Amino acid sequence: MKTRILATLLVGILLASCSSTKNTANDLAVSNPIETAIHLDKVTDDKAPVTINPGRFTVETITYRLPKVVQGTYQISNFGKYVDDFKAFDYNGNEMQTSKIDENSWTINNAKQLDKITYLVNDTYDIEVDGGLGKDIPFSPAGTNIERENYVLNLHGFIGYFDSLKNNQYKLEVSGSSDYMRTSALQNIGTKTSEDGKNVTTSYFANRYFEITDNPMMFGKLDVEEFQVGDIKIVLSVYSPNKVHSAKSLKDVVFKMMKGQKAFLGDIDSTQRYDIYLYLSEGKEDSPKGFGALEHHTSTVVVFPETLDETQLAESMIDVVSHEFFHIVTPLSVHSEDVHYFDYNNPTFSKHLWMYEGVTEYFATLFQVNQGLVEETEFFNKVMGKIQYASNMNDAMSFTIMSENVLKEPYKGEYINVYQKGALIGMCIDILMREESNGNRGILSLMKELSNKYGKNKPFEDDKLINEIVAMTYPSLQNFFDTHVIGDTPINYDDFFAKVGLEIGKGKVETNYILMNGAPIVGGDGQKGIIFFTDMVLENSFWAEQGAQPKDVIKSINGKDLTLANANQILQEVFSWKPGNDIEVVLDREGEEVLIKTTTTKTYTTGKGIMEKADATDAQKSLREAWLRG
Repeated sequence: MKTRILATLLVGILLASCSSTKNTANDLAVSNPIETAIHLDKVTDDKAPVTINPGRFTVETITYRLPKVVQGTYQISNFGKYVDDFKAFDYNGNEMQTSKIDENSWTINNAKQLDKITYLVNDTYDIEVDGGLGKDIPFSPAGTNIERENYVLNLHGFIGYFDSLKNNQYKLEVSGSSDYMRTSALQNIGTKTSEDGKNVTTSYFANRYFEITDNPMMFGKLDVEEFQVGDIKIVLSVYSPNKVHSAKSLKDVVFKMMKGQKAFLGDIDSTQRYDIYLYLSEGKEDSPKGFGALEHHTSTVVVFPETLDETQLAESMIDVVSHEFFHIVTPLSVHSEDVHYFDYNNPTFSKHLWMYEGVTEYFATLFQVNQGLVEETEFFNKVMGKIQYASNMNDAMSFTIMSENVLKEPYKGEYINVYQKGALIGMCIDILMREESNGNRGILSLMKELSNKYGKNKPFEDDKLINEIVAMTYPSLQNFFDTHVIGDTPINYDDFFAKVGLEIGKGKVETNYILMNGAPIVGGDGQKGIIFFTDMVLENSFWAEQGAQPKDVIKSINGKDLTLANANQILQEVFSWKPGNDIEVVLDREGEEVLIKTTTTKTYTTGKGIMEKADATDAQKSLREAWLRG
């Protein structure tokens, strides 16, 4: 999962606030798949009817569950609370007694007589609070949407499992209007059109429940482009309610990005197809608000504001989607038993979020300079931003302990640091390995070796991974892990930069229009419902030149009133501003209206940045070249 950093910061700062059929052994030439159906043709009040036909049970009591937690989110979602009118029926069509035993689970007695289960599913987008960040509400890319124009079918929100049958095969039918576009990487095993031609039922097959949760779908008025990147088929599905963006307009950006990623990965080749589902939120009250993406093994669901311009959306796609694609390395090819045997209602978590999310984020940053998509200066600025952000978190916390306890406080509140310090851990390991091998080996080669040793069907033992890594590499990594990953000693990044002829110095550095030195330059008052500039605004050259002052209340940006409810979306747009944007900002300064109408220029502050050491040696420069482009 990749959340936009700004949105996460602002949450804390601003809110402090069908008839039953019997299974036969001939279906798909497999034995008794669980037959499931989602009836999009029968949706009423944004509720989709679902039918589950499990086949015959030989036990008296069974339990049916929807997930409490889904892989990649590291938060509680409780998809069972979006289920209404849960019913069970016997083979004579009589309703049976059911008992709801917790938020996500139902038990049925006399299960030998059970024919089918039916229920209605509410979507999550309509009732989101802050995009699902920290509220036990699904993060938008993990959520569901049910509306006439578009259906986001994260199947873990619709289809559940029986405790004893998680490894059974599944057959899924999705019925809906014949004018829908349909995209899914699940195996399509047939299509049937109704007699009047108005509806189409598409049938899919999954080998086990994991494949149901791991293969999202998108139906509706979509724009779809398919293209090849090497031997990987890319399917890009875009929903833009106001037709602001299209799959065609994004195709070149995604192609160039993924071509670079494929070249960076080299012979790591874990998938033949990769799906990108992009939902663009139009910013209404019932629109999704959690911007970012959720990885699946061979796909990702992405939610961004529709109001981003073409350049801003392209940069956001590169930043976020590249992260999700690199998950084909880990956890797809390298993962622990906690991931391989994931328990959706009582999950345990690996100690190694530094690798799953951190190394993945590091690759998403490094590949851009490695493949010439950005200059070194931009790469160093991104790394410095992560150092500054991580310094605002609890830098003296064991990363392995935090990872293993990520659903509990105080560790839950530190999760976002996996994208900051986690990535920096990956960077330090990379530099150490380059130093030890005279530039010949780095963390990418390590991940390739781990992929060859394990692969997607063989998990590693969680407690043994670090020892295995040290045995495969160099003793210096043991000291690093013991001190900074297992241990709680903060990393002195200058020690690692010095190895490649760099240092952290202070001076004039380019910054952002809303996020500076790892912190936003705005604050909020939940009781008054206002957002205002903090003292930091005076240290931002652009805003200082425009005359902005601390305590100025931001009334509107580019014609949109700024409120606590829409702050994440509008300030995300400010976060994405680039020099040359025409802007109009209305401020309230002690009751007096102040208008700022101008074109953005580069903005600077006095702060820390990564720069070359005056006495950098040729050997250090050579090692730097191997690190960045080896």
